[in-house]
Amino acid sequence: MSKYYLSYLDELESEAIYILREVWAQFQNPVILFSGGKDSILVTHLARKAFFPSKIPFPLLHVDTGHNFPETIQFRDDMIKELAVQLIVGSVQESIDTGRVAEEKGKSATRNALQITTLLDAIEKNKIDCAIGGGRRDEEKARAKERFFSHRDDFGQWDPKNQRPELWNLLNGKHFEGEHFRAFPISNWTEMDVWNYIKREDIKIPSLYLAHQREVVWRNDSWIPVSEYLKLDDNEKVESKKIRFRTLGDITITGGIESEADTLEKIVAEVAAMKQTERGNRSDDKRSETAMEDRKRQGYF
Repeated sequence: MSKYYLSYLDELESEAIYILREVWAQFQNPVILFSGGKDSILVTHLARKAFFPSKIPFPLLHVDTGHNFPETIQFRDDMIKELAVQLIVGSVQESIDTGRVAEEKGKSATRNALQITTLLDAIEKNKIDCAIGGGRRDEEKARAKERFFSHRDDFGQWDPKNQRPELWNLLNGKHFEGEHFRAFPISNWTEMDVWNYIKREDIKIPSLYLAHQREVVWRNDSWIPVSEYLKLDDNEKVESKKIRFRTLGDITITGGIESEADTLEKIVAEVAAMKQTERGNRSDDKRSETAMEDRKRQGYF
């Protein structure tokens, strides 16, 4: 007689699916925050499993900076077509054009912080009461302070000292008019867990995560991809390197690493030997010691 065995991946999957179903039960108008990165892809896959054989019962929301990797946008559009779900797009360029935000200037300018206003505007416009994200506690110290259900006030701001206790898997999504929640179903996953699960489930991912030849420049201790949005110094040299990206964001701030990992098996082996966090190649996190927490307090993912 065979004994049913739950692996640690099964347990993480079960926990995430429970949280996704709790979101659907407790909130009126939730969405998945979809960036085209591996974590939001994973959350979308888990949502697909949670409500199968029905389709995912809520839309995907993408905050479009206008400075995306072309591969990410193509992947997003292909996935939306396959899933037959609604896509809501919040445009940072539109926020700039309407005077809601002012674009940064200079070589290190980024639209990353500008996403906050665009996201909060999209949440208000679409009356979203819960935005489901792919944040994980192992990514960054500010992420480690999050609950599964993370409360935001009526200004969309986060106070890490004013979060609800979560005992015995009891999740409290009660909120006043104008407030909303962020939900993080894969909080307890690590980068290694994500890749092992992607490998096990054979989940499609953007080619950017696999090692490939690309023109880059060395900046902020990582290889930044050359694009029409990147302003080069006279002393910066464009080189062709075989790289891959551990995390995806704005093309101007996402650094790659030199790698030969062009398969999921090789990525898993490479991540197992890594000593630097995956966000160590994101220049937006290097602006200050509390860069991530400062953005989150204002309403960032």
